[in-house]
Amino acid sequence: QVQLVESGGGLVQPGGSLRLSCAASRIVFSIYTMGWYLQAPGKQRELVAGITSGGNTNYADSVKGRFTISRDNAKKTVYLQMNSLKPEDTAVYYCNAVTKNWGKTYNYWGQGTQVTVSS
Repeated sequence: QVQLVESGGGLVQPGGSLRLSCAASRIVFSIYTMGWYLQAPGKQRELVAGITSGGNTNYADSVKGRFTISRDNAKKTVYLQMNSLKPEDTAVYYCNAVTKNWGKTYNYWGQGTQVTVSS
C-alpha cells in the first residue's frame, strides 16, 4: 500500500520558517509529479507548489519568492521550505503524488500536517 507521510508542521510566528517533508513508500517515486496543497478551514484544497519528475517547479502566486519545493529521489522525499510565513498561510498542508502510466492515473495523498502561523 502506497504511503505518503508528511512531517515538519507546527506553530510558528509571522516571518518565521518551516520545512515540510513528505516521505513516500511503495511507489516508484522518481516518475511521480509531487505537490504540496493546503486546505484552510471552510475552504477548498488548493495547490501550493509542484515539482515534476524532471525537476520543473510551479508555485501559487501567493507563495512565489517565499516557498521552495524540492525533491530527493534517492530518499523518496519531497520538501517544502516555507520562509517569511504569514498568518494567511495557516492551513493543513497535504502531500500529493500523481503519475500516468498506460492510460491510468495514479494519485495519492498524505494525511496532512498542520501549519499555524500566529504570534
